[in-house]
Amino acid sequence: EVQLVESGGGLVQPGGSLRLSCAASGFTFSSYAMTWVRQAPGKGLEWVSSIDNGGGHLVYADSVKGRFTISRDSAKNTLYLQMNSLKPEDTAVYYCKFRGVRSEYWGQGTQVTVSS
Repeated sequence: EVQLVESGGGLVQPGGSLRLSCAASGFTFSSYAMTWVRQAPGKGLEWVSSIDNGGGHLVYADSVKGRFTISRDSAKNTLYLQMNSLKPEDTAVYYCKFRGVRSEYWGQGTQVTVSS
């Protein structure tokens, strides 16, 4: 069974940092590109960042470029999102996901709240 479990969210002050993790199981993690998506309160889904299966190609939304870093550890089957210089507008539920052969798989999400 495919599982994606996010963790690392929480409450942080503006300018602070958090590192999100997405633990993957039930599939060959190293074979798939992975993506972080977020949903702010009352808004639609926003793509944040993606990484290819080998970890060599990284792309970011303009809204997070220079502040967020996506990475993956295939030995640990884990995807990461290092978030620095956080802003109140980064407040959202953050999801990891990937597109498999037949379906798209999502985690349950982790809440990030940036507030003083």
